Amino acid sequence: MTLSSKVITHESGKPKSAAVAESSTRHQHLLVVDDSHEAGETLRRMLEIALEVPADLASSGAQALEMLKQRPYSVVITDLRMPDLGGLELLQKIQSNQTPVTVVVMTGYGSINEAVEAMRFGAYDFLTKPIDPEQVCVLIKRALRERSLQDELSALRNQLRDHRSFQNVLSKNPRMLEIFDLIGCVADTTTTVLIEGETGTGKELIARAIHQASSARRDGPIIVVNCAALPENLLESELFGHEKGSFTGAASQRKGRFELANGGTLFLDEVGDIPPFMQVKLLRVLQERQFERVGGNETLRVDVRVIGATNRDLQAMVKEGKFREDLFYRLNVFRIDLPPLRDRLEDIPLLAAHFAEKYARPGQPPCQFAPDAMEQILAHSWPGNVRQLENAVERAVVTARNGMIHAANLPTDLVKATGRKTANSVDLSRPLPEQLSELVAHFEERYLHRALKKSRGHVGRCARISGLSRRSITSKIAQYKIDTSAYKNDQ
Repeated sequence: MTLSSKVITHESGKPKSAAVAESSTRHQHLLVVDDSHEAGETLRRMLEIALEVPADLASSGAQALEMLKQRPYSVVITDLRMPDLGGLELLQKIQSNQTPVTVVVMTGYGSINEAVEAMRFGAYDFLTKPIDPEQVCVLIKRALRERSLQDELSALRNQLRDHRSFQNVLSKNPRMLEIFDLIGCVADTTTTVLIEGETGTGKELIARAIHQASSARRDGPIIVVNCAALPENLLESELFGHEKGSFTGAASQRKGRFELANGGTLFLDEVGDIPPFMQVKLLRVLQERQFERVGGNETLRVDVRVIGATNRDLQAMVKEGKFREDLFYRLNVFRIDLPPLRDRLEDIPLLAAHFAEKYARPGQPPCQFAPDAMEQILAHSWPGNVRQLENAVERAVVTARNGMIHAANLPTDLVKATGRKTANSVDLSRPLPEQLSELVAHFEERYLHRALKKSRGHVGRCARISGLSRRSITSKIAQYKIDTSAYKNDQ
């Protein structure tokens, strides 16, 4: 096998962005499997020199399996026809062991059908002998990029169970981490909470997190009322209950949601849609914690934590005379503003991985995201926020084949929308690992600034807030050239 000088010659002037892309392969490793030591060693050396990625050689399928147990490999390049354990059998064992590695098979021109069969069993691609050096380098480089993305998504799945998850709310966004702190502060009080945010941002999830974090109320019920979904003439009965015969159709006494939530939490979703006559009644309950059922005279007292939520601007509604000012101030005792998903870009891969795991087919591992799919997901503005992302991933999982989600599996309106370039869109011409690295660095720097502001430039307190070591914080401050003295005088 001869090597093209075009393949092994290093470029003298690499663009700055290449350093980021190369860093994603720094911890990757290749494994060549070939029973011909001479051919295998030639291929191994060529890949190691041309791609600057360490590569090992196994002389049989059985040896390759042992080496895969001893260390993680990114890509396996295996001959199909080998004695004892052939390439197809090796691929099947890798699949059954669920080893996180990409497999490329090599075959002669007369065995193309075997290569196609290997791809049907999960091989990434195939190469025909004699090997073309440029072709193999392009293919393996692409396989390494996609494996880097899959490994990153696997790491994100592992993060779902660490400090980035709070009462089933997932995030590593600095603003969301502040909200987690706020939930911890308000959970064990009786204070009324108002959650504001766009549709689909997870307001009900935050309400449930407050309820679960309350040691005094989590054993009680959480009752949810969608105020916008109930007709005006039924809302009063739903909230306060009614006595038998109080109106046509009231065949028996019925407890209302306030009564059912006694000892727990009442979540009033879309509270901005409550009609004016009900706003007066709700204000009285919030002030006095007592009410009467419709058609009844008995005054009932309840111990209920009330959480309201809205996607509307209640302050603007107060100015327009559409919402009572006294009720607004009664609800707005402790406000939580949820950021839209477009302001939580670092959460998108984390949430996408979570939803892929949530909707995985029974008995099968979660689907992986191909680079073209993740590019589209990162480039979209997500006007429907987390709910829209969840729906998109659920659809993609249903239509995905061979456990891989491609852009074609995403909703067509999403793909069309991301086809238009905007100032905030991702540059689709650049490798995805490079884009992800830059996104992570951007938000990591922003998070450090906010943590330092909160700790007033104190490195130790900043380390405790972020959950990192003091040495790591010091290193990152130097990396991003942050002047901590600017925060020490910040009052």
